[in-house]
Amino acid sequence: MSVFLHELRAQQLIFWRSREAAFFSFLFPIILLALIGSVYGDALIDGTSASTYLLVGLLGYGVAANAFAGLAITLVVRREAGLLKRVRGTPLPPGTYLAAVITSTVVVIGLQVVAQLLLGVFALGADWPARPALFVLAVAIGAAAFAALGMAITAVIRSAEGSSAVVNAVYLPMAMLSGVFFSRQQLPAFLEAVSELLPLTYLLDLLRASFVPGESFAPSAVAAVVVWGLVGMVVAVRMFRWEPREGMTPA
Repeated sequence: MSVFLHELRAQQLIFWRSREAAFFSFLFPIILLALIGSVYGDALIDGTSASTYLLVGLLGYGVAANAFAGLAITLVVRREAGLLKRVRGTPLPPGTYLAAVITSTVVVIGLQVVAQLLLGVFALGADWPARPALFVLAVAIGAAAFAALGMAITAVIRSAEGSSAVVNAVYLPMAMLSGVFFSRQQLPAFLEAVSELLPLTYLLDLLRASFVPGESFAPSAVAAVVVWGLVGMVVAVRMFRWEPREGMTPA
C-alpha cells in the first residue's frame, strides 16, 4: 500500500505540474460551464433549466475528458517515450503503476466534479443533485468505464504525435452527439440513432436522472455504461502495450 500511495503522489505531482494537462483536462470543462452557462441564462432545455442541463452535460464531458482523453494521451505519450517499458524493468509492479495512474485520474475527476457543482449551483443557479447516491454511482461507473475505454484506444494509436488527433476525433463528436450542450432531440434522426450507441449518452442520462426530481431512472442506462466499460477492459487487457509502437526506445 505504501508503494501505491507513493506512486499516486508522484502521479498527482506530474499532472499538476503539466500546465497543458491541468488546463485542458481540469480547467477547460469548468471554463466552458462558466461561459456557456452565462449565455443560456434562464432558458429551458428539455423542460430543465439550462444551467442545470449544462452542468450535467459538462460533468459528463469532464469525466470523458479526463478518464478517456487525458488518460489515453498520457499513456500513449509515455509508451512512445519508452517510460512504460522502463517501468517494467523496475521493482515497481506494473499493475501498481497503472492503478496509481488511473487513481490519480479519478482524484482529478473528483476535484473537478466538486468545482463544477459549486460553480453551477452558486454562480449559475443550477440545482443540487436530487438523488445524491445515484449521482455518485453515475460518476463512479462513468469514470471506470471511460478509463477502461481510454486504455483500450491506446491499442490503435501508433504515435505520440497522433494521440491527440485520434482521441479528439472520437470524444469531441461523441460529446456533441450525446447531448452535452443541447438536447439530442434537435439532432436529425440518423444522428440521434447514432447517439443511442454512445456510452456518454447513457452516462448523461444517469446524471440527469440524479438531478431532476421525478426523472425516471433507467437501469438499462447503468447496464449500457457497464457494458461499454467491460468492452474497454477486455480490449485493454488483450491489446494494451508497454513497448513503443514506432521508432526506437530512447536511450
